[in-house]
Amino acid sequence: MARELWEDRGKKVWLKVSGVIGITAPLIAFTLILLAIAYSPQFSWTENVLSDLGAQEGVTAVLFNSGLIIGGFLALVFALGLFLFLGKKMLGEIGAFLLVLATLALITIGAFPSSNVNPTHYYASVTFFVLLPLSIFVIGTALLLMHEVKIGLFALLVAIIAAVPWIIYLSTRFIPNNAIIETISALSASTWSIISGHKMLKQPSQSNR
Repeated sequence: MARELWEDRGKKVWLKVSGVIGITAPLIAFTLILLAIAYSPQFSWTENVLSDLGAQEGVTAVLFNSGLIIGGFLALVFALGLFLFLGKKMLGEIGAFLLVLATLALITIGAFPSSNVNPTHYYASVTFFVLLPLSIFVIGTALLLMHEVKIGLFALLVAIIAAVPWIIYLSTRFIPNNAIIETISALSASTWSIISGHKMLKQPSQSNR
């Protein structure tokens, strides 16, 4: 009994920590990215991709790549916490696992700037922006099956917002470069992370469902 109580307490603490990180991770990452943009007056939202910031010399590259790496590691902790938050549901575990892979891809993007190891950077970027909306969509579906209707529908909406601009871009090439699309996708996912982190703090354990 004592062991079970200790394990349950440990799970609740881990969920709370993961929830806090889910809230703070995107704030830290975007703060560093915005600072990188501030130090790069030549950066253009319509003529550059965000990764161009990581290929510049000096403080701009340090800020941008650090934002991706630090944000990725923090998001990894948040993703691992989702395994507990979503309970022992296969679909939820699949969604959380996909998010883990997405966070590893994000770390790789920052670790291998586009100017240094272009193939690695490119494949990591594609992996991240594919797995990010897919993982949120799967998690949203799992939440609906768990009767968490509001947050489940919100996750599905976020997944659509994160994916549709890419679909439009790839099919029409309406926007010359995709810094805007990257930002829309990342911002929508960040909003979901913050709200999900808050949910984990308010309702810290669903592992018995």
